[in-house]
Amino acid sequence: MEKYDLLNKTELRIENIVLEYVNLSDVAAQVAHVLGLEKSEVLVVDYRNSTMTLDILNTCVNAYNIVGKKNQLLLELNVLPGVSVSQDTSVHSDGMLGWIALDEEEAKQALRKSERMASEIMKNISKRVIVFSTGAEVAEGQIEDTNTPVIMQRLASEGYKVTRGDTLKDDKIFISAKLREAVDSGGYGLIITTGGVGAEDKDHTVEAVAALDPEAATPYICRFEVGTGRHVKDGIKIAVGRYNGTSIVTLPGPNDEVKASLDVLVEGLKAEQPKGVLAENIAANLRGILREKMAHHHGH
Repeated sequence: MEKYDLLNKTELRIENIVLEYVNLSDVAAQVAHVLGLEKSEVLVVDYRNSTMTLDILNTCVNAYNIVGKKNQLLLELNVLPGVSVSQDTSVHSDGMLGWIALDEEEAKQALRKSERMASEIMKNISKRVIVFSTGAEVAEGQIEDTNTPVIMQRLASEGYKVTRGDTLKDDKIFISAKLREAVDSGGYGLIITTGGVGAEDKDHTVEAVAALDPEAATPYICRFEVGTGRHVKDGIKIAVGRYNGTSIVTLPGPNDEVKASLDVLVEGLKAEQPKGVLAENIAANLRGILREKMAHHHGH
């Protein structure tokens, strides 16, 4: 069931209710039972001028357990020793808890409609992709960006709506900021970057993703000894992370490796693979390609 954040509007007031030598723990437990909450999640915080105020300590509740529960709530409170309710007793809240007083069937129909709309929106967002290339050589026009068109064409053929993003300069903070901007304002379900996954000091896409998602999956493609040649990192990695509901995938720069990754990526998206599984499947495929390249090189 869909859960809704109470947005700090956790106070529930029951007006025109009479209490006399009442066990407030029993009152809180009864309210929790009616609203489908744990006993520890409801607290009676005040009673004055025939108004009882409760605080709901769980800020994320199942709306279907709330709507239209006014009559049931008052009936079950009325059976407690020392509690008296009347036709004048009413239930109020400044937030979503006020749904208790709504007509149950009408409210549930509205909830189902909103959930269908939300599901349709999320489905559309999941099919929206933006692709960023990286690297000064591409940005300055020294090297043609052959990766983005390939990715766009393949994903478009799978029913995705693909946008071509900017070419990102080799800067971790800048890349991270552009990815965050795409998530927060673009409404994309998937972001793909190409390039910048290497072991040199100019390679920052994996680190940029990890800055947004510290639990991003970052498997190695190959390893190096730090300090060998221009290698300042111990290997080449890719990354698959999630930030605010958007998946982010970093692919290598070589065009043949990007092409070879697309089947694995598309298959993983269709299967809704967790980020760790998707990342390892892409990485394993790239490791196989690298071994073939090395075998071919040694063969010559």
